[in-house]
Amino acid sequence: MTSDRQPYQRIMRVCGGLPIDSTPVWFMRQAGRYMEEYRRLRQRYSLLELCRSPELAAEVTLQPIKRFDLDAAIIFADILLPLEALGVPFHFAKGEGPVLEKPVRQASDVHALDVVDAEERLSFVYQAIELVRSRLEPDITLIGFAGAPFTVASYLIEGGHSRHFVKTKLFMYEQAEAWHTLMSTLADVTLRYLQRQAKAGAQLIQLFDSWVGILGRHEYSEYVLPYSARILRALQESGIRTVHFGTGTGAMLDLIKRAGGTVIGVDWRVDLSEVWDLLGDKTILQGNLDPVVLLASPERVKEAVLRILDQTQGRPHIFNLGHGILPETPPENVETAIQQVRQWSSTNRER
Repeated sequence: MTSDRQPYQRIMRVCGGLPIDSTPVWFMRQAGRYMEEYRRLRQRYSLLELCRSPELAAEVTLQPIKRFDLDAAIIFADILLPLEALGVPFHFAKGEGPVLEKPVRQASDVHALDVVDAEERLSFVYQAIELVRSRLEPDITLIGFAGAPFTVASYLIEGGHSRHFVKTKLFMYEQAEAWHTLMSTLADVTLRYLQRQAKAGAQLIQLFDSWVGILGRHEYSEYVLPYSARILRALQESGIRTVHFGTGTGAMLDLIKRAGGTVIGVDWRVDLSEVWDLLGDKTILQGNLDPVVLLASPERVKEAVLRILDQTQGRPHIFNLGHGILPETPPENVETAIQQVRQWSSTNRER
């Protein structure tokens, strides 16, 4: 796949402030259980087996690209993969999600993390990225990602997923010194991990802070922002474009932007026009269709997509969901949403 022309990557052009011929579109969790191709693989392999095999991870990453008119592929991986590299094994319990075998509950647990060259133990991710990039058309952006320090810390402390994050918050409040040591450690390891992804061929990096919306503004500013900022600013200084995404962050989007990111990802709980009023019209936003809409009728999908696009008014935007695609999603509705983005772009193009 060689060409003399410069690849026309819509997403990267938006990130660089360049004109585009269509609003770029991709979806979080666009590779996964809603696709029959993926379900067939899962009958033979576990989630972690897919992640740890570069060939299989590359295959899963490319499945939605082969089926839909998307502008990006996001590497198939899991935000918890760095935990094993840190010496914290985990597994997925049926119906319960991830279960960590050695949760972090005190300062000695933080100091016991195996941080030296931890990113080197994730070579299978970089190999998968190299494979995908070699097989992608040059106009398709390849996205790498990692969990942000707070979100990864919450899994480490809770021992898995949580609804109220009681253990995480109490650790943060009552063991502040150990908390800051843990966050600093995670920030450094995550930065090196993402730098390696970029070196392997990821052109855009998304930092997922999936659960940070459970915090208040003060707690975010004091206990989280400096560590996300350390990662995002270091990547930006290296010329690596980034997306900073969290859910439930409507009350702290100005702080999210302060922490950094070429693009700010937002969930479905906010209106894009109001976010631009807050953050400025030049802020590049990503989002923000409610994933549940994709389970509705095609007419409802089209209506919801148009409502979002009509808020953009020529401001920089990457169309996405406000969170990941749900397993029950009909693939036909994914296609409908993409076609609506393309049709709207063709009708409203100002170039």
